[in-house]
Amino acid sequence: MTRQPSPRIVVVIGSAPDAVRARDWPRSALPQIVAVNNAWRVRDDWDYLLTPDDFPPERLPPRVAPGQTCVGSADYVRENNAFGGVFYAGGTMAFSAGYWALSVLKPDVMAFLGCDMIYPAAGRTHFYGRGTPDPLRVDPSLRSLEAKSARLMLLAARRGCACVRLSAGESRLLFAPAPHDALGTVARPEPEAGGALFELALERERQLGYVVESGRYWEQAERFDPAEVDALDRLWLEAAGAAEGAAASAASVAAMRALRSRTGSARA
Repeated sequence: MTRQPSPRIVVVIGSAPDAVRARDWPRSALPQIVAVNNAWRVRDDWDYLLTPDDFPPERLPPRVAPGQTCVGSADYVRENNAFGGVFYAGGTMAFSAGYWALSVLKPDVMAFLGCDMIYPAAGRTHFYGRGTPDPLRVDPSLRSLEAKSARLMLLAARRGCACVRLSAGESRLLFAPAPHDALGTVARPEPEAGGALFELALERERQLGYVVESGRYWEQAERFDPAEVDALDRLWLEAAGAAEGAAASAASVAAMRALRSRTGSARA
């Protein structure tokens, strides 16, 4: 009997207060650790650290150990472009890191900790105290964090990767919760996840043409129609099964087919 290979597991750690739970977990439960921004401070055995161009240099780790890699925008933007670009992905680092990991590390399971994007009005917003709730800023790519998580989940599923979260509380991520010590047993996703709505969402992205190869989409903000972005977000939510009822999905399919008939087979 042929032994099945162990699944490739990647854990993406952000800066929410519960990120510190990972400090007590055995390294064997975290085969590859992708730290985002300040999350390198959670534990010192991270494998990859992703930071944006405006990350303060004084907040970078004082030393990088052998086997550790710092990843900047030149690398993660390129990998995000393989999935349609940073604008469609959602311009916040949890999503940028997710697409980078999906492209480069090719995981079977991608687990997120400290990335729930819930910011209480009082008390700690981050494991190091109170910080800026970057995902809640006014930004044309972040009008629905739930939709952006749905998109990542579905695109990952089409590559055989299951997205889960290592938290059980409130989250803006639509991923199913999973325990950190059972990631090797997470079920593989459906290979045709999202069905026809997945294809329609990708088609609509091509038609809109909201791709900015540099990743600096905010320099072209006038290009993005909020109503079109909202409609696209709804389609991704419906493709992920997050919309209310089949009638909404059927209506979206009908609308997209009507749009296709008006625009022909044009591609952006």
